[in-house]
Amino acid sequence: MKELTIIIPSYNESANLKRGVLEGVSSYLEKLKINYEVLIVDDGSSDNSVELVKKYISKMGTSSRGENLKLIQNKHGGKAKAVLTGMEKASGETVLFTDMDQATPINQLEKFIPKFKEGYDIVIGSRKGRKGAPMIRKIAAWIFSILRGLILGLPFKDTQCGFKAFSKNSVNKILPKIRSEWGELHFRGGAVNAGFDVELLYLSKKYGLKIAEVGVEWNYVDTERVQVVKDALAAIYDMLRIRMNDFRGKY
Repeated sequence: MKELTIIIPSYNESANLKRGVLEGVSSYLEKLKINYEVLIVDDGSSDNSVELVKKYISKMGTSSRGENLKLIQNKHGGKAKAVLTGMEKASGETVLFTDMDQATPINQLEKFIPKFKEGYDIVIGSRKGRKGAPMIRKIAAWIFSILRGLILGLPFKDTQCGFKAFSKNSVNKILPKIRSEWGELHFRGGAVNAGFDVELLYLSKKYGLKIAEVGVEWNYVDTERVQVVKDALAAIYDMLRIRMNDFRGKY
């Protein structure tokens, strides 16, 4: 078993791949001197993301960077499906998912590792202020946090930061309960699946898992995958669905 699995969902990420994101992630992990793997889960990209990942792996050859990096290809199903696929394939004692754009840099992992040693099951990143984000994104986040508290009673400041780590034990507890909720999409374009993070944390809290929220560095990165109105409506629907699922005893 690996000590650490890093899951990076990828959908049309050629721009980030070309600027050397994988090199940066690999270089950082090599410095940690731990047994790790990086799973790039492609979400049915329509650009040349897959070719770029394969090219990087081939370039690294039999070095530790090449051997520890794996590409998994999915049909287009959204970010949640990509992350779940990575969780199912992960062999690490600790499993972290992070975005390809590295808005929260991989070096923020340094803040997480001590929390697991303290006995936490899950550690989530928390952004402060969201400097650089458009005002509409900030307002949407504020409204979302209010509704999240009212509907689900989650106490966290930031449930949507794309930088979260789980013990393998917590993954095994949560995964079977939500696997069927996130699947194939029937439209073009990315899917942020904001409700996915909420469902993960709602179940974690319900099952008594110990969760730490840690402040992380975050830099705004513009992306066409975030569509504020559509994503907000989908997230509200998911929160209501989560509450109803719990009421019906599905969890």
